[in-house]
Amino acid sequence: MAHKLSAMTIRYEADARNVLGGELEPCSLSPLTGFYRNGCCETGPDDTGMHTVCAVMTEEFLRFSMSVGNDLSTPRPEFDFAGLRPGDRWCLCAPRWKEALDAGAAPEVVLAATHEEVLAIAPLNVLRAHAAPQAKA
Repeated sequence: MAHKLSAMTIRYEADARNVLGGELEPCSLSPLTGFYRNGCCETGPDDTGMHTVCAVMTEEFLRFSMSVGNDLSTPRPEFDFAGLRPGDRWCLCAPRWKEALDAGAAPEVVLAATHEEVLAIAPLNVLRAHAAPQAKA
């Protein structure tokens, strides 16, 4: 699946860094993701969930997420949310990604689009071991 990302993405934090130390790249504009719904896995004072992991959805993770009370698959038109499918990129809460990791259901991570704040929860070697193939560094 191609992810078209616009150079016109409005950033919340212009100098945000990814887990590799580079500029934080957009995760997805379709579906539009991020706490600030700008396509980037940025965080700020209002983001208590820490939506900082750019993950590639899998059927296994979507089932796991539903089983722990966060249904990401069902469309919610009242929130302009079509529901996620395997292959979609989405900014996950770092603690939820870690919970999925501990349960053996963690989705792959797009390292260049994952905010450096995640390093407080998961070390880089663990993230690298779960990096999406096109994003391994």
